[in-house]
Amino acid sequence: MSAAVAAVAGVLLMSGSAQAHTGTGLPGGFGSGFWHPLNGADHLLAMVSVGLWGAFLGRPLIYLLPVIFPTVMAVGAVLGMVGLPAPPVEIGIALSVLVLGSCIALAIRAPVWAAAIIVAAFALFHGYAHGRELPSAADPVAYSAGFVLATGLLHVAGIGIGALNAYRWGSIAVRLVGGLIAAAGLWFLQAAVSV
Repeated sequence: MSAAVAAVAGVLLMSGSAQAHTGTGLPGGFGSGFWHPLNGADHLLAMVSVGLWGAFLGRPLIYLLPVIFPTVMAVGAVLGMVGLPAPPVEIGIALSVLVLGSCIALAIRAPVWAAAIIVAAFALFHGYAHGRELPSAADPVAYSAGFVLATGLLHVAGIGIGALNAYRWGSIAVRLVGGLIAAAGLWFLQAAVSV
């Protein structure tokens, strides 16, 4: 199990330019929007982490976090589309991976309000980054629908991984995955601040 996790983490970490925001817009509609969060390790890890942390926290957060994130992400996308100034977005995205991974690795049981605020704040950064690229898309509405659907599916994948918490070895594996995600977040943060 740990060798498989290490292999997946290695593949995700090897491609720095695979981060979804290279500064260029994506042409197309639904398909481009759908693949966008899947093509960037920073987005993929953060969105899986939302579901994974929600699964760890249990009810009601297992249901709330995967609803809060895409909802607030859509608001962030609108802010990005209209060009509202924002703090350094890539740093916020990197911090989302670092913090969410750390919450999983350290088995942090945040209260409902705190977990909701953490996830919502990071969703704004992810949405803003998506929104910056929307104006160049051929169909912004379809593009938005694509990235929101992919985000939801990544949350569901995280919840599925979180089901391993029911087993003693699974709990250890989930915390290890959280540690790997946090390490990736640290790497993304270093890359974001050195630009």
